[in-house]
Amino acid sequence: MSKALSLVIIAIMAIQLIKPLGLPGLRQRRDFWKLAVLALGAIGITVLLSHAV
Repeated sequence: MSKALSLVIIAIMAIQLIKPLGLPGLRQRRDFWKLAVLALGAIGITVLLSHAV
């Protein structure tokens, strides 16, 4: 699951660099780093949930 999530976030980051998504907080190309922070948090939660079970 974390590999698929990583690929999706990387694709979204690439799209953000080419053409900004226009979402609140993601209106400029230089805001792609916020997606990386979100990805680290999401992958961390995924890992914690998978090891807790």
